Amino acid sequence: MYRRQPGADAVRWIDVTHCPAEALGPGLTREAALARLHLRRADGSLVSGAAAFTTLWLNLPRWAWLGRLLGNRPVLWILEPGYRVFLKVRRSWRRAA
Repeated sequence: MYRRQPGADAVRWIDVTHCPAEALGPGLTREAALARLHLRRADGSLVSGAAAFTTLWLNLPRWAWLGRLLGNRPVLWILEPGYRVFLKVRRSWRRAA
């Protein structure tokens, strides 16, 4: 869905299931990349989870408002546990499929 958004061509999308390990960059293993969303900023820093989503949204014009609204530390402190619950629920959905 995000790849089809305006501005998505400025994001380097990597399919972690089929890329060489070097494409993940420093500090990120394939296992970690498969476990949750990660985003590497232009400066090379790595963010994951709810922070990765809000960072991605900031880079997509149609979603930037949501990134600005939810990307601050107090809100991320609330969103991150929700994202972790989602990841657990998602695993059960995948097993059922």
